[in-house]
Amino acid sequence: MFHIDSKYPQTGVLLTDDNQQNSFHNSLIESIVLNNIYNKHINVSSCFACGVCYNEKFVIDNRNIVEVSCNGLLNNGFVEISSNLEINIYPEDFIIVQNNDSVEIAQVKLIGEMVKLKRHYLGLYEDFLPSLVRKASVDDLERVRKNIQDEERAGPFFLRSIEKFNLNMKLVSIHYQFDRKKLFFFYTSDGRVDFRELAKELASEFKTRIELRQIGVRDEAKKVGGVGTCGREYCCISFLSSFKRISTQLATEQNLLSSMGKLSGPCGKLKCCLSFEVEQ
Repeated sequence: MFHIDSKYPQTGVLLTDDNQQNSFHNSLIESIVLNNIYNKHINVSSCFACGVCYNEKFVIDNRNIVEVSCNGLLNNGFVEISSNLEINIYPEDFIIVQNNDSVEIAQVKLIGEMVKLKRHYLGLYEDFLPSLVRKASVDDLERVRKNIQDEERAGPFFLRSIEKFNLNMKLVSIHYQFDRKKLFFFYTSDGRVDFRELAKELASEFKTRIELRQIGVRDEAKKVGGVGTCGREYCCISFLSSFKRISTQLATEQNLLSSMGKLSGPCGKLKCCLSFEVEQ
């Protein structure tokens, strides 16, 4: 954790446009954060290169990478911008992303040096990343609108079908791949489900490749979203990139066994935050 003073910058610059003012002050705050990090003012050992309290070599992945949010199979991840692609990308831009054999649309969350530092903190280097194809056009956004409409239409049909075949499935979400080559149905179930007849009926109705994916209750909470008992957005939505194994031993080590009834999250599993204060 970094303890950084990022008070609202006091500058002598007067900007009348609200968007221009917000962008200007956001860039100032980011520069303050970066200066503090690169100047090694952190609460671990006061430096990155001390060698006593912090032995990890400070390595940066120098590829041009942006952090994105995507409702498709990318989830919340990172996208690489090819060095020969001359394009300016900014936060909140919509972009088209190539991920193996699929094409998805995503929205940019973070760019620049902050992405490199975040990936360093997560221990991500030289990993395979989806690639940016282009910025989304008006036609692309219209296609997304059409996909969302068809997803909403697919929900009631799916529910009627599982009732028809008497399948024990709970629908969590539906996603049309941006290029409409696949239609995904995410569901939870207490056990394995024989959905072969269901898949045939869905393919016949929607005229595309169907994928039915069973997910766990923690993944369901991540897709549905919500607010936890702490009053903040679920950690799995806001910043967790992967799920850790949470056990009652973590509660024992923190002397929390007396309040076990309060340690379950909305998903019914032990809260992810139980692992936050455990010494690694």
